[in-house]
Amino acid sequence: MGFTHWIAFAVHCKQPQGAILRQVIIVGSGPAGFTAAIYAARANLAPLVIASSVEVGGELMNTTDVENFPGFPEGIQGPELMEKMQAQAERFGAEVVYDDVESLELDGPVKRVTLGNGTVHEASALIFATGSAYRKLGLPSEDRLSGHGVSWCATCDGFFFRDRTIAVVGGGDSAMEEATFLTRFASKVYVIHRKDTLRASKIMQDRAFQNEKIEFIWNAEVIDIQGDGAVTGVVLRDTVDATTRELPLEGLFVAIGNDPRTHLVHDVLELTPEGTIAVQGRSSKTSIEGVFAAGDVIDPSYRQAVTAAASGTVAALDAEHYLAALDEAAPALVEAAEPVA
Repeated sequence: MGFTHWIAFAVHCKQPQGAILRQVIIVGSGPAGFTAAIYAARANLAPLVIASSVEVGGELMNTTDVENFPGFPEGIQGPELMEKMQAQAERFGAEVVYDDVESLELDGPVKRVTLGNGTVHEASALIFATGSAYRKLGLPSEDRLSGHGVSWCATCDGFFFRDRTIAVVGGGDSAMEEATFLTRFASKVYVIHRKDTLRASKIMQDRAFQNEKIEFIWNAEVIDIQGDGAVTGVVLRDTVDATTRELPLEGLFVAIGNDPRTHLVHDVLELTPEGTIAVQGRSSKTSIEGVFAAGDVIDPSYRQAVTAAASGTVAALDAEHYLAALDEAAPALVEAAEPVA
């Protein structure tokens, strides 16, 4: 145990007992969280990973073939990739707990994590890697056909819709970007928007309007997704006169935005205008010393498994350096705290 841990241990001893003081806790079990765990474990930090009780593995658990993650030329299933990441982290000594975080106490030298079952875990450093969630349409058929024609990521799944007729739901920059990207594969791309004007920036609108493969359906909302084993079409409702009609499709991409999972740190950590956790430059350092963030929760733009994994690496290294620096400073702190004879 280094001097850092001895100082934190002194603070810890003054608190209600029952928690084991650890060096680092990682909240989140997606590519960022497990990559951080791999690096932290290899640095002998014995990380504790708090995985969700129901959503272990993050958004990749809802993805079928992942063909753009380096090292898998034949592709790999999303759940299998996350299983391998977890196994690699555990091989080096990471511990995984399957529960949800109820609350966080991040001020001071000891970071406290309270789980849904009431258990309290404590550490000198914390990495927050809770990811982001795609906004959904809220239709029962949406979840049922997830991975069978319904997707929230064109970059991830666009390749599988070569020469097919598909649609993108949304009117912002992300929807225009997804629609334009999908024209590389699909023979026809509809853009379904509930209004008669787009929220997207002019340059993104112009690109979409100029693409011959893209056709806009204005003043319409999807009220049902058709198909048993795969998407065969959607039911649209006109937002002006409430009439309905069917639109045959072989795929549906929902691009109505993402919400970073920051509800645990609202009014605790500094956030960006996009709602992600603010970090210092290219680091993972947040507005609170000893708290680091990684993955989609700090990334409003890219949201890829490989960029999240890289971000997890940065967070683990930042946490390692933070703990090492505290260890180096600890002797002077201890000497300063000793009473003068």
